[in-house]
Amino acid sequence: MSEDGRAMGEDAEVVLAPLPPARGRSFADTWWGRAWLSALEDGALDGEGLRRGRRHARAGAVGAVSVRPGRLTSVVRTTGGDARRADVLLRPLSEAEWDRLVGMAAREAGHLAALLDAELPPALVADAAAAGVELLPGMGELEPTCECGEWDHCAHTAALCYQTARLLDADPFLLLLLRGLGRAELLARLRRRSTAPARAAGPVGVPAAEVYAGAGSAAPELPAPPPAVAHPGPVPGLVPDDRGELDVAALEFLAADAARRACRLLAEALAPGHERRPVGAEPWAGTGSGGGENGRETAAAGAERERGAGSTPARDALWRDAVRLAAGGDPPASVARRLAAGCERTGVELALAVRAWRVGGAPALAVLEAPGARADPRALEEVARAFGEWGEGSPPRARGNVWTVRGAGVQLRYGNGRWWPYRRERGRWWPAGPAESDPATALAAAREESRTAAGAPGVGPQASDSKTA
Repeated sequence: MSEDGRAMGEDAEVVLAPLPPARGRSFADTWWGRAWLSALEDGALDGEGLRRGRRHARAGAVGAVSVRPGRLTSVVRTTGGDARRADVLLRPLSEAEWDRLVGMAAREAGHLAALLDAELPPALVADAAAAGVELLPGMGELEPTCECGEWDHCAHTAALCYQTARLLDADPFLLLLLRGLGRAELLARLRRRSTAPARAAGPVGVPAAEVYAGAGSAAPELPAPPPAVAHPGPVPGLVPDDRGELDVAALEFLAADAARRACRLLAEALAPGHERRPVGAEPWAGTGSGGGENGRETAAAGAERERGAGSTPARDALWRDAVRLAAGGDPPASVARRLAAGCERTGVELALAVRAWRVGGAPALAVLEAPGARADPRALEEVARAFGEWGEGSPPRARGNVWTVRGAGVQLRYGNGRWWPYRRERGRWWPAGPAESDPATALAAAREESRTAAGAPGVGPQASDSKTA
C-alpha cells in the first residue's frame, strides 16, 4: 500500500456494472450488508433523503459503481431525468492497522477460508475490533459528497449506499478494498504471513510464574486447552425403563440441546480474544433485533403488560425457554406437544413462536405476542410514506402498531424500534423475515415471502386451534 493509503496492485480500483432494479427484495441479506446500512441510516440527519435514495436504488437509477480505497463513486439518474455524480468516503486503514488485521487472519485458517468463500466471518470482525481495527463503518463514518451540493446524505449518495449494500452482499472484499487493500494484495499478504516462521512475542505484563513465586508458591503447569470440536456429537440412544416412566424422546432432545450449547461455548472459549467478549450469548443476540439487551427487556416488559394478569415473569421465562428449545432442535412431535402443553399453549402457538424466534429471537417473539395496542406517531408517519412508495391504491387497515394490506396477505408490525414483516397463511399471520429499519424494505420482504412460501411454516405440530394468532 502506498504512503497515501491507496491499495497497490491490479485491483486498486474495481468498477462494477449497474444492478437491475431491486423491487420486491431487501437491499442486504448478509449481516455485514445490514451493518453497512445501519451506519448509513443511524448517521444520516435527513430521513427524507434516505427515503428518496431507497426509491432511486430500487428503480435501478444507480449507474456503474467505482470502488477504490476510501471512496465510492457513481452517477445517479433520478426519475426527473437529472444525473448527479455521488461520492461516499470511508477512512482507509493505516499500514499498522492492516498489519494487525492480516496477522490475526493468518493465524485462523477459518478466517481465510471464509473470505475465499465470499463470507466475512464475524469472529474476524470481532477480533479486529478488539485490536483497535474497525472494519465495518460506524455511525457517521460514511461521508457524503454530491454534485447537488447537499452537505448531508442526499437522495443520490443514499441511493449509492443502498446499492453498495447489495454489492457487499455478493463480495465482502469490496469493503476491504474501501478500507485500503485490494483482493490480490490482501491474499498475498495472508499467504506470506501464514507461511512465515512464528516470531516470539514480547513480554506482556508480569508472568504468572513470577507472581506465584513471589507469593512463596510454585507456579503449577497449566493444562493444554481441549481440542476444537467442529459439531456436537450424536446423543446416545436410550432404552425406556420397564415401567414406562421415562420419556426417552424428551430426554434425548434435551441432551442434544445441551450438546449444541456446549459445542458453541467451547468454540467461543477457544476463539482468540475470548476473554474480552461475553460468553454464552444466544446466537440471535444483536442481529437484526434492534435494541440489544435493553431492547429485549423492553420488548419482554411490553409483552407482559399487554398479555395481562395471566402473565408472570416466571411463566414468560418458561415460555421463552420452551420456544428457544423448539427453535434450535426440531423436536419430535411428542416433545413439541409436551413443550406447548407445559406452558399452557397450543401446538400452533408454539409453531408461530418458533418462526418468530428464528427470525429475531426474544424481540421477535414479543412483537408476535404483543405488537402494541397504541400506535406510535412516528410509526404512523413512516408507514404512510412506505405505502406511498409502493403505490397502494387504498390505505392499509391499521390496529395499534399493526398495518395490514387489504387483499394482499401481508402485514407490517412495529416494535422495538424496528419493522417486522408478516404474511397470511391458513388463517394466521406468520413472521416473514427479520426486522428492518424502514417499513418499505419490510413490506418488500413480506411480499416476497408471501409469493414464495410453500408448505407448512415453522416447526412443531400444526394442530388445529380455534384461537387467532
